[in-house]
Amino acid sequence: MFGICNLSIVPLRLEPSDLSEMVNQVLFGEHFTVLEQGKKWSKIKLAFDGYEGYIDNKQYREIAETDFRELEESAKHYAGDLIDFITDNSNRLTTIPLGAHLPFFKDNSIQINQQRYTYEGKFNAGPLPKSDIVRIAYMFLNVPYLWGGKSPFGIDCSGFTQTVYKLCGYDLLRDAKQQATQGEVLSFIEESEPGDLAFFDNKDGVITHVGIIMNDYNIIHAHGKVRIDKLDHSGIYNVDTQQHTHKLRVIKRFL
Repeated sequence: MFGICNLSIVPLRLEPSDLSEMVNQVLFGEHFTVLEQGKKWSKIKLAFDGYEGYIDNKQYREIAETDFRELEESAKHYAGDLIDFITDNSNRLTTIPLGAHLPFFKDNSIQINQQRYTYEGKFNAGPLPKSDIVRIAYMFLNVPYLWGGKSPFGIDCSGFTQTVYKLCGYDLLRDAKQQATQGEVLSFIEESEPGDLAFFDNKDGVITHVGIIMNDYNIIHAHGKVRIDKLDHSGIYNVDTQQHTHKLRVIKRFL
């Protein structure tokens, strides 16, 4: 069984309950496999990154396997403005955020099952040059931190890096420790380029944070909000508190 998100931003929860922790979000147009379907909740696996969790049955639409396979194989298009909208045949509006998927996008039209929508906003269809990674990252500046978030209304550190890379046409896994298994290791900060990722660990040596390297040893990352701080050999130096906040573990290049 397969499904697709037909709402702007839907929580993906650890357990099948509204009281359960939100571990991720499903944006409009994201498709997935339904692993289990209960009376009120479904356990799903996102096609984009394989992330699993529970989604309210009222917050998605079932799609045919043929549509799922076609979405897997077709070129990916993503909404390119912080917030925009689509209109259905009855001229009803649905807001969609930056990074929302545009299923079966062609000639300003997208489709979910038999429902067609018109979308006339900006869109991204990668791959874009590496130099665009920092440009896209700036669009999220001052977005508040939200555990499990990946939209302009709230985002976590790895949701930020994943979404920015996605908008540029490159696939990252969801969590920081997962992303750290990808890419090529760099030996020194001096080797890094804008668009490379820096990873940080906690006192137990577990990677828990990630950010995007910029020019002049700056880093943009989600910590309280999406912000710009200094990066040195020790880690992240917060320009407001004048203190180090994260311990550098590794720097990686993905393209």
